[in-house]
Amino acid sequence: MLEFFGLTKLANGKFGFMRKPDGAWSWQHIVIVSVFMVAMFALGIWLALRDKQKDEKAKNKVLIFCAFLINGFEIVKIVVLCIREQNALQWLYNLPLFLCSIQLIAIPMAAFCKGRLKEACLDFVLIFGILGAVFGTVGATQIYNENPAFSMDSIFSAITHSISGFASLYIGISGMKSVKMKNLPITLSVLVGFSVVAYVANVTVPPIMGTKLGYPNYMFLLHDSGTPYSIFWNLVGGNPVLYPLTVVGIFVLYLVGYYLVDGWLAKRKQAAAATEGVEVLPKATEEDKAA
Repeated sequence: MLEFFGLTKLANGKFGFMRKPDGAWSWQHIVIVSVFMVAMFALGIWLALRDKQKDEKAKNKVLIFCAFLINGFEIVKIVVLCIREQNALQWLYNLPLFLCSIQLIAIPMAAFCKGRLKEACLDFVLIFGILGAVFGTVGATQIYNENPAFSMDSIFSAITHSISGFASLYIGISGMKSVKMKNLPITLSVLVGFSVVAYVANVTVPPIMGTKLGYPNYMFLLHDSGTPYSIFWNLVGGNPVLYPLTVVGIFVLYLVGYYLVDGWLAKRKQAAAATEGVEVLPKATEEDKAA
């Protein structure tokens, strides 16, 4: 069990793993990713279809459960990492400031907030949850290059990313989403706000001594770090200004594009229903129901 958590006492007096990393795209990496992706899609689709006709309160309980579960695993991971690194401030390098880990805050906000803020957070989880889940598991090559595949680092990462993807699927299929254009500024503010905080943290958190980069590299705004972001890194030649702007710009375009496409599809559905003589009413929000 100590080996799973990376708490084996090494010869140099530090904690770590006796096993060597299995490497990206090893059979262990592929097995873990496959198992969690299948479970995520299966549970997300099944439970969402099962709860589709239930009221919003019942559906929201699923998000509340996700909120406690995802943060519970993350808290355990941070505590273990602080012990492993023998550094009480290790949590500074594990803040929820990556696109996928923002769900640690976005899912609770979607579960507990009200009104337009709740709608915007539901949209954020819907739009970025599944994206972060896939890229954060399939594309998380750096985890498997640095740690054994069957360890807390990789398994907990797969769990939290899968919870994000599950929440995204559940929101979209169960009918919790709204994706209203009037909420786009709020959702956009959440994205840009976290990006700004991530960049500030990157340049203010003390360097991690003995590591390749030194800084946390939240949102991968300072370097691609071997992730799929290398496409943008190579595109701009690693320019320290153009690279982070490109990364955030891609996220913004994706977010705006999602709203536009969803709105276009909704109008087409209404038009098709109108030609068949069926009236399609917009989904009522909790505020509308309360009124």
